[in-house]
This record gives sequence, C-alpha cells and structure tokens, in this order.
Amino acid sequence: MVDWSGGNDTGPRPRKDAIWAGEARGSTEQEPVYLRNRVVAFDWLIDVIQDALNHDERLFIGFDFPFGYPVGFAKSVTGRDDPFAIWRLIADALVDTPKGNSRFDLAGELNARFPGTGPFWFNAIRREIPHLPRKGRARRAHGMKERRLCEERAKGAFTCWQMGGAGAVGGQIMTGIAVLEQLRRRFPGKIGVWPFDLADQQIGFVEIWPSLISDRVAKENDTIKDRAQVRLLARALARLPSKALQDMLDVDAPIEGWILGLGHEDVLKEVIC
Repeated sequence: MVDWSGGNDTGPRPRKDAIWAGEARGSTEQEPVYLRNRVVAFDWLIDVIQDALNHDERLFIGFDFPFGYPVGFAKSVTGRDDPFAIWRLIADALVDTPKGNSRFDLAGELNARFPGTGPFWFNAIRREIPHLPRKGRARRAHGMKERRLCEERAKGAFTCWQMGGAGAVGGQIMTGIAVLEQLRRRFPGKIGVWPFDLADQQIGFVEIWPSLISDRVAKENDTIKDRAQVRLLARALARLPSKALQDMLDVDAPIEGWILGLGHEDVLKEVIC
C-alpha cells in the first residue's frame, strides 16, 4: 500500500506528508518504506514489480489518490470516455522533478479546454497561471460535476479539482497517474488497473483511501500517521478472505474509478485486529 505525495523531495529523514509504502503477505509484514520523492518511489516500484514477475507471484498495489475524474471529463478533454486517455495525456504533459513539477500549469491548460472558468482551482505559486483560479468560488459554467460518485459517498473526501491546500488530492492525482502510466508502459500487458481493466494480470493497481480506517490508525499512536496507514492497510488486505476481497472488487465504475473497500470499512478494521 502506497501513501502518495504530490509535493517536492522531503529529505533523507523519514517524516510525515511524504511517500510511504507498506507491504504484507498473509501474517508476514515488512517495515514500511520511506520514499523521499517520486523518482525514488518509481524506482522502488519497478524493483518490487520486477521481483514479483521474476518469481511468478501476484502483486496487489494500492495508491491513495483517485484513478479517474468525474464522468464527462475525459470525453471533454480527449474526445473519448476512456480514463486511460487522461492517463496518457498527463504522463506525456507533466514535467516532474524532485524539486518541483508543472501540475499547476497543466491544470490551467486543461481548464482552457472548458467553457467558463474551471473546473481545476488553487495555485500555490506566486505567478499567476492563465485559466487557473486561486479560489474555488471563482469557478463558473465549466460543466463538470464537483465529485465522483464514490466521493459523494465517502465522507470527508476531497474533490479531484482542488490542486493544493491541506488535504487536497489534485496534485497527488496528476503526479500519481503520471507514475502509474509510466509503470504500465514499462511492463506492458502485466499490469491491470481496477476497476478499469483488472482481470487476470499478474500485477494489480487499486485506489485506496486510508481514511476508511482512520479511527483504527489513530490507535497506533505512531508519530507518522502515513507510516501507520500503509502498515495497517497492507495488513488488512493481506488477511482478507478471498470472498470478502471479491465483494470489494465487484464494482461497476469504468470511467470514474472507485475507492477499494468503500462500504466495507467494518470488514477491513475487523481483520486488522
């Protein structure tokens, strides 16, 4: 399970609001790994995936950012209701380095394809970015839904459109999708993405949201919440009975994506113990 970050390099010392990864196999757990930036995370993921392929093992990797946008976005931008069309666009357009990335500029460029103002908003840098409002209330007449269906049901979930600020996921989505698309290209035909095309591929990517088990995480008293979240989520999914996992995967959301375990929070917390 991977707790993502859309920010810059967080330095050599493990800290919060960084990228953390937790791994579990049945009752065996690995100590969570601190990944200081997305370049390091990308290389780590390549090694983990390659090792699974070399040993003919199946690997289930969760990432805590949305895999899709509200219905209508992909078609408006690419002409196709295909979430992977957006993945390809973001991977090709985003400039991302450990010291900075172009997510705000890309948000403005995408906004320019819509009528009115928006749907993306929030600019964390000093210079003004064409078509990207700093405040959400400045948006108007862009024609997009504010939330995906799963976000309407997940209390406290942020929308895909807010590009920054405490708790926002807009930057995580762009930087995360770019990395996942690069991994799909690195391992063609080996990676399935739920709920878009996960079938019999050896490697599966799923969208997670650690807040589903937030009350259980709080009991860990870990000074780094991100570390506790990936540890407990990896433990829960590794211990889930096959039928329970299949019930969670039985979702029809081919355009927007879905949060794994939404509506099954009690089951997740029960198996963590």
